[in-house]
Amino acid sequence: MRILITGGAGYIGAITAKELEKAGHNVLVYDHFVSHTPTKLKDIPYVKGGLLDKKTLDKTLRNFHPDVVMHFAAYIQMGESVANPRKYYGNNVLGSLSLIESMIGAGVHKLVFASTAGVYGNPVHVPIPENDPKEPENPYGETKLTVERLLKWYDKAYGFRSISIRFFNAAGATLDSSLGEDHHDESHIIPSVIRAQMEGKEFKMFGNDYPTPDGTCVRDYIHVLDLAEAFRLAAVHLMTNDPLPMTTCYNAGTGHGYSNLEIVKMVEKVASDYAQIDPEHVEGSQKIKVKFAPRRPGDANELVADSSRLRSELSWSPKYSDLETIIKTAYAWHSKDKNDNY
Repeated sequence: MRILITGGAGYIGAITAKELEKAGHNVLVYDHFVSHTPTKLKDIPYVKGGLLDKKTLDKTLRNFHPDVVMHFAAYIQMGESVANPRKYYGNNVLGSLSLIESMIGAGVHKLVFASTAGVYGNPVHVPIPENDPKEPENPYGETKLTVERLLKWYDKAYGFRSISIRFFNAAGATLDSSLGEDHHDESHIIPSVIRAQMEGKEFKMFGNDYPTPDGTCVRDYIHVLDLAEAFRLAAVHLMTNDPLPMTTCYNAGTGHGYSNLEIVKMVEKVASDYAQIDPEHVEGSQKIKVKFAPRRPGDANELVADSSRLRSELSWSPKYSDLETIIKTAYAWHSKDKNDNY
């Protein structure tokens, strides 16, 4: 397949691009390179451009003419979206509409969309099925839901086919430690806890009064390699004449949730194991001092996926998404010289 990946220099996009290229697909990355540099893409070809840069976007789609577009280009910080919804609607909604219109203009009618578990808000059922009510707790989740709804209507009106992957908490790194989670102004818990441990710093945990067993948020973590495979399977499905629905949404998660405090304990375990193997390269105390702070705005209590449809309809089966493997791969990546990764 010929696959264009928007936001392909980001954490999930770059790893998905690498995995697709390894599988023999013809990949082109489209990214504005504001938060990342092209060097992390190695030999994967790319075009520099934004979602609202219609001239560059149109030219790229006409010249490359992909079979499928994978759309990862989005702002993703929940707290920031509450403080600055304009930024999120401008990029995540208007940018997605610009991309879709350019695709239609170029005769490209297949899209795999990176959505989020955040569309559910505080769920009615746990694990969460795809038909659970959608009540996002923040503008980030709302923008993703808006695009999902747009895609449904664009299929009805224009035959524009899409699969939205509502992934839960993507985490981990490639097995060779070449790529890992490298967000600027990192807000995700696993890399933040790992950095606190390595640097011997206090870790600020937001909220210990949630209605969960230990009072901290519970999340379903999926290894980024398993998530990349879900995107690949969705693209394959869009290229078939399979009778299963084309424009649809799938949850991608493991069905098991871990609390924030359980994440801290697993990082401590992995750090201890790592120190026994390579004591010269482990910095900081293995124990992590946690300081509790008030809840962040927009955080849901518990998000755990029912991904049975993805498993049964697209034959998806996660291989690396147990918590210890996730944190081991993330820890190994963070232990490397960061100059190799940015």
